[in-house]
Amino acid sequence: MAEQPTTDMPTKYDPTAVEKGRYQTWLDQDLFKPSGDKKAKPYSIVLPPPNVTGKLHLGHAWDTTLQDIIIRQKRMQGFDTLWLPGMDHAGIATQAKVEAKLREQGVSRYDLGREKFIQQVWDWKDEYASIIKQQWAKLGLSLDYSRERFTMDAGLSDAVKKVFVTLYKKGLIYRGEYIINWDPQARTALSDIEVIHKDDQGAFYHVKYPFVDPETTFNGKHYIEIATTRPETMMGDTAVAVNPSDDRYKDLVGKKVVLPLANREIPIIADAYVDPEFGTGMVKITPAHDPNDFKVGNRHDLKRINTMNEDATMNANAGKYEGLDRFAARKAMVKDLQDQDLMLKIDPIVHSVGHSERTGVQVEARLSTQWFVKMKPLAEQALKNQQTDDKVNFVPERFEETFNQWMENVHDWVISRQLWWGHQIPAWYNKQTGETYVDVEPPKDIENWEQDPDVLDTWFSSALWPFSTMGWPDETSADFKRYFPTNTLVTGYDIIFFWVSRMMFQSLEFTGRRPFKNVLLHGLIRDEQGRKMSKSLGNGIDPMDVIGKYGADALRWFLSNGSTAGQDVRFSYTKMDAAWNFINKIWNASRYVIMNLGEMKQPTLPAKTDWTLADKWILSRLNATVKQVTTTFDKFDFGEAGRALYNFIWNDFCDWYIEMSKEVLTGDDAQAKANTQNVLAYVLDQTLRLLHPIMPFVTEKIWVSMPHVGKSLVVADYPVAHADFDDADAESDMASLIELITAVRSIRAEANAKMSSAVDLLIKTDSQRLQAVFEANGDYIQRFAHPKTLSIGADVVAPKLAMTQVISDAEVYIPLAELVDLNEEVKKLQKEQAKFESEVTRATKKLQNERFVANAPEAVVNSEKEKLADNEAKLAATKQRLADIQAQA
Repeated sequence: MAEQPTTDMPTKYDPTAVEKGRYQTWLDQDLFKPSGDKKAKPYSIVLPPPNVTGKLHLGHAWDTTLQDIIIRQKRMQGFDTLWLPGMDHAGIATQAKVEAKLREQGVSRYDLGREKFIQQVWDWKDEYASIIKQQWAKLGLSLDYSRERFTMDAGLSDAVKKVFVTLYKKGLIYRGEYIINWDPQARTALSDIEVIHKDDQGAFYHVKYPFVDPETTFNGKHYIEIATTRPETMMGDTAVAVNPSDDRYKDLVGKKVVLPLANREIPIIADAYVDPEFGTGMVKITPAHDPNDFKVGNRHDLKRINTMNEDATMNANAGKYEGLDRFAARKAMVKDLQDQDLMLKIDPIVHSVGHSERTGVQVEARLSTQWFVKMKPLAEQALKNQQTDDKVNFVPERFEETFNQWMENVHDWVISRQLWWGHQIPAWYNKQTGETYVDVEPPKDIENWEQDPDVLDTWFSSALWPFSTMGWPDETSADFKRYFPTNTLVTGYDIIFFWVSRMMFQSLEFTGRRPFKNVLLHGLIRDEQGRKMSKSLGNGIDPMDVIGKYGADALRWFLSNGSTAGQDVRFSYTKMDAAWNFINKIWNASRYVIMNLGEMKQPTLPAKTDWTLADKWILSRLNATVKQVTTTFDKFDFGEAGRALYNFIWNDFCDWYIEMSKEVLTGDDAQAKANTQNVLAYVLDQTLRLLHPIMPFVTEKIWVSMPHVGKSLVVADYPVAHADFDDADAESDMASLIELITAVRSIRAEANAKMSSAVDLLIKTDSQRLQAVFEANGDYIQRFAHPKTLSIGADVVAPKLAMTQVISDAEVYIPLAELVDLNEEVKKLQKEQAKFESEVTRATKKLQNERFVANAPEAVVNSEKEKLADNEAKLAATKQRLADIQAQA
């Protein structure tokens, strides 16, 4: 049953009362599902799935608000809209959270075993998924929950297996031993973009590497000097390298040195990788612990000696240091080198070191067997598609260049993770032969096979999100056929590499189409000082706290107007106060309109012949606002749309049209009153529709309180422009009236005169059009300017004593006697005259004193001269004004 209109609206906007129960009502009415109208044009968005690691933050609120604005407007415009929600299992991030929780209980995942640990993660997922859904509701997100997905549900898992197996069989997924980024706390591989570089305190350790041949010397010494920042990896050294073009060392190539602490012989080799200009131009080569050394080792067939365990403790290859943590091993090795006179010097430095994005620990470069995606052919396909009509449109456009650069320089993607939470890799190894079997279904004789224990990188499954959520790999799925490719993706510019690019190449590879037509990229939410919000700074803000204080609509208004696309935005409580004040203004204006609509059933515009100038003007301004908001929405320029709405509502509708309507509504002309009521109601109705995508709660509450047709703004028609509303003459005429009224108010303010007092008003103008406008709208001038007498024309003579304002094509005069009590003004001026005369006499005597002029600093004398000149000018002006008033009196 549709809600009934009511005039029972509180005098102050209360967001808690306005929002209470509204979201559930929308859900109960099934308003967020696609319309099912096959004639309607489809419009789809997939929600970037939040990680089930914790609660949503302000960045999520911004991201989802923009999506909701888009989908709500498109729904109102008659599109068959689908906004599909879901969440991401977020492999390493979620596992790290659960492991941290278990550590507090003194338990590790290994104590529980894989199956029980995964159940713990599912419990975590269920808890936080519930919290996230509550937050979506608080934000008012119009999501179709009947289609909600999770990256590890059955359908998406099938899609992941299909993609892995297909890429493997095409030779685009391979397994190999490479140096990868290793997180020793999570005990898993990381891709390059999961590594955050930070400045750490470190040192260059300068170590002696003695020659094997005691007869060999260099620069008169029996050793060479090698500088390293990581002595703990020395036990994995298999060579020392110099540049082949470096003449300093050409005689050393082929000779051998003794590896300190290990007493193992290693060769000196020549390789172009070495920079002769850096340090000594000699570097140690550790193929199992450095990606560049790994490549050098491959070129020279060097042994790969891995000296660390998965948890970054030293292994048996580290000799006496086995079992020590990597940093403890460093200290022990440095001490031993010093004790054995092998340490030349230690230079402290600050250098950039990679840290795990998720656990925060220092990353190790580690030799490991991993699964990789061969990226070059996939990247080339994505780049090529950007030259076609099926390209993805980046908003702002500059981010396409960021995407292109990334894809042109992309490395193979390590996709295996040594985790338990995630999609287990569909590969099995024969227990007897070691043969590898890769397929969607496990081998039939499963007892003879062991599945790869690793899981896939989270981004591998989320890269399929736009089409796996639509039913793919079943390409006959109704949703896939109807809503894919999607229309718009909204996400932060910081995950172009992680997610946007991967969705693009996977979609092209498996569907032959772009995943979305547009990608709208926004920035980061920062604090008032411009700092990134973080736990360490303690400057994070919970969007639910903001909603509790200001309401969801105020937060949404701030977020939609915060900045232009691609720019960061600073959160500000001052701006939140302004957002609340704006909604309160809308609330009170709406309350006034609703209370003055009488018995109206639904707004019906009067015949155009009955429109007053104010009616023509407000409808023309409404039309211009509809056009501007629609155009700027289409460009995703929500800030400009917000400015247009704000100016129309605050200035045009509230400050002028509503004020002008009061004269008619309190008058005796019943027809004029009915006409004004209808225009007021129509403009308010259309304004609420324009605002609804941004402020869904308060607009719905007001709309159902006024005469209306339909059950909800959610599915009401969005305003469209009407050619017969455009009226340039009305806009020009009203602009002149507003300018006149504003000028009179300015004169009164300058003279400190009451706004309500009647005054003689003279308007000198040569414009017959302007004179006709003012004469035809004398009732408005009477209400807002309060003239006692009104004179308009070219022959108006300016009074001798008058306050003046110049407006377009006219001059406005109000006699001074109308604004102030001349007798009181004379008394005031006489006091001022006496004061200025006293100041002039004082300064004149001082400057006539020869001792003062001779002895005082020049600056002091000049200051007195300036004061004298200033007071003489003020005295002259006061005398003239006094004389003019006395002559008039």
